[in-house]
Amino acid sequence: MASNSREIAVRSGVDPDDEPSVDWGWHATFPNGTRIAGVVTAIALLVMLIGHPTSWTEILFMVIPAIAILAGVAWSIRRRRNSWRR
Repeated sequence: MASNSREIAVRSGVDPDDEPSVDWGWHATFPNGTRIAGVVTAIALLVMLIGHPTSWTEILFMVIPAIAILAGVAWSIRRRRNSWRR
């Protein structure tokens, strides 16, 4: 439907013939889903510590990745909150 307004439709540089999802909007990332998946994964790693770990190696291979994932989620949240100021 044509309109009388002079606003220009903003389009990405992707050709809809190559990637038809561009026309209906499924051509982006899922930042909230990524953050939720990161927190769930870190919690799952820490829950695996419950029980009887037999060595420090098991503890290190569960705690260090969990801390790294949570640090990445925190960095992502901080970057998102401060993005409007730049």
